[in-house]
Amino acid sequence: MRVDIISIFPEYFAPLDVSLIGKARQRGLLDVRLHQLRDWTHDVHRTVDDTPYGGGPGMVMKPEPWSEAIDAVAGSAPEPPRLVVPTPSGRPFTQEVALAYAAEPWLLFAPARYEGIDSRVMAEYGDRLRLDEVSIGDYVLAGGEAAVLVMVEAVARLLPGVLGNAGSVTDDSFAPGAMAGLLEGPVYTKPPVWRGHEVPPILLSGNHGAIARWRRDQALRRTVANRPELAARLDPGTLDKRDRQVLDEASFRFPPEDMAD
Repeated sequence: MRVDIISIFPEYFAPLDVSLIGKARQRGLLDVRLHQLRDWTHDVHRTVDDTPYGGGPGMVMKPEPWSEAIDAVAGSAPEPPRLVVPTPSGRPFTQEVALAYAAEPWLLFAPARYEGIDSRVMAEYGDRLRLDEVSIGDYVLAGGEAAVLVMVEAVARLLPGVLGNAGSVTDDSFAPGAMAGLLEGPVYTKPPVWRGHEVPPILLSGNHGAIARWRRDQALRRTVANRPELAARLDPGTLDKRDRQVLDEASFRFPPEDMAD
């Protein structure tokens, strides 16, 4: 996969040289290219922002450098990149979106600073490219670079060959499959007793069926406790008797009509 990032702080992306992502780049599984937005300015101050029309605080990033940068990076390729613009006003970035992005051959990220990018850039490239405005959460950052780091890591770890154990992604929180819609439960490793805390005996039993059931129970309990809105989205028709018992123990209730068999 090719990933291009246009930013006024390309040095922000040094973390992409380390850990799994750095190894994926070294092995040619991920081609990350960084671009300095100011290279497409034409004044002595290399200006990328100006005051907003209509007044108000802050500055807005100018359309000219962004358009020249995107045109230069995307070029006239027969299959242009998918353009991703991080913004608090975008649609939520989820594991489902990460999976969709992992299937793309080429992503182009445009992280903004200040009050954001002139909206005409989105109007222009929304017609010319597949453009997504996405948010990593209901909060505001100083700039979009941190959001890009989050998205690149979430996407890259899904690429074939990046993780040492390809099966790891199947147990992730939010991953599709048997645990779809649930948060991942607690995990443990050696030693079996640490500072008086014991590993749950079931995990030492060797009974894989019972372990799978325990893990699902824990996932249900954690989802109800930490993200009840996710539990509310579960399809009652997919829940077995034990699932319903665990939800009942966690004081979680579906409307009576949803629980009908």
